Amino acid sequence: MQTRPLGQTGLLVTPLGFGAFKIGRNEKVKYPQSYDLPDDTTAERLLNGVLDAGINLIDTAPAYGLSEERIGKFLASRRNEFVLSTKVGERFVNGESLFDFTGPGVRASVAESLRRLRTEVLDILFVHSNGDDLAIQQQTEVVSTLQKLKHAGYVRGIGFSGKTPAGTEAALDWADVVMVEYHLQDTSHADVIASAARRGVGVVVKKGLSSGHLPPADAIRFVLANPHVASVIVGGLNLEHLKSNIAAAGKS
Repeated sequence: MQTRPLGQTGLLVTPLGFGAFKIGRNEKVKYPQSYDLPDDTTAERLLNGVLDAGINLIDTAPAYGLSEERIGKFLASRRNEFVLSTKVGERFVNGESLFDFTGPGVRASVAESLRRLRTEVLDILFVHSNGDDLAIQQQTEVVSTLQKLKHAGYVRGIGFSGKTPAGTEAALDWADVVMVEYHLQDTSHADVIASAARRGVGVVVKKGLSSGHLPPADAIRFVLANPHVASVIVGGLNLEHLKSNIAAAGKS
């Protein structure tokens, strides 16, 4: 796959990125079908298969269970081959999401992510919103803390993974990248996607398949037909399905 610039970060990403949720967590999910977590051997084969297939963007989060740990364990030796994004703000503990947007909480989260991922720098660090997008940005320390982490060299680009167009629009004042939900059944972020492009902010799409409820090929082509989208994140545990998605992305 040919790469696309991710805003003004200097990073180049493939139009299809890999969402590493399913390799780490199967509790309280929104997918139409349940699934078993893969064992280590299967996860290792899948992650290396993702890179071998040509995908260079991998997205994870502390709230994705074993995901960060497995990426670090199985891909540390190939770290220079991919762009790595993770998040701060949410953890998933004993079946419940816990949110912490304080300065100390964010710094501790990043330190743990760096350790689990076995890397010295995160390419992209998103705020993992709980849905209260504006309050998170305006009433907590998370934005200023991310800016300090970037200045200190722990992070190359900072961003916001929110729930609302208003929250994403507010993030354009400070973010290098935004992650938005955008698909055939929900185009509410279309205007802010265009606004991000005008301001040089990279756009990554999450839930482009509506959490598995849309036909993959049609959904991927729809998202990538938007010229302002750098990449759409798609998860999964089946490498052959992933290769079919890559083919769809290549036709976009």
